[in-house]
Amino acid sequence: MLLQPSSPRPGATSRRRTSRRAGFSLIELLIVVVIIGILAAIAIPAFANTKGKALVAKVKSDLRQVATAEEGYFYGSGTYTTDLGVLGLTPSPGVTLTIVSATVAGWSATGTAAGANPTTCAIFYGNAAPVAPATIEGQLTCQ
Repeated sequence: MLLQPSSPRPGATSRRRTSRRAGFSLIELLIVVVIIGILAAIAIPAFANTKGKALVAKVKSDLRQVATAEEGYFYGSGTYTTDLGVLGLTPSPGVTLTIVSATVAGWSATGTAAGANPTTCAIFYGNAAPVAPATIEGQLTCQ
């Protein structure tokens, strides 16, 4: 026995199957892009601020190392030095250290980093002349 496809009954309406394609509409995609843009606008300034704080932390750390090295050098030689090489110090990448003055009575130094906010930090010990922004002996100050 052969089966024949069934035909619609007379008077019955034929129904077509409608299939919905899976995917995203243009509006949905635009909404996602706008949300990502808003999140990026919030996150990028926060990241830049964090990067600046990290650079300041590098400058402060390097100046503390200068202080330790200067005191060690003084106890070995009876004087301070302006030469970072003699102290055996290499500044962190992006940091510029300068020992402004060094005598038998004291020393002063500054540190800067491009892109840091604040951009200049300073410290001095003994009878060395204070270097801005440092105003109190032994206190590391940034501006």
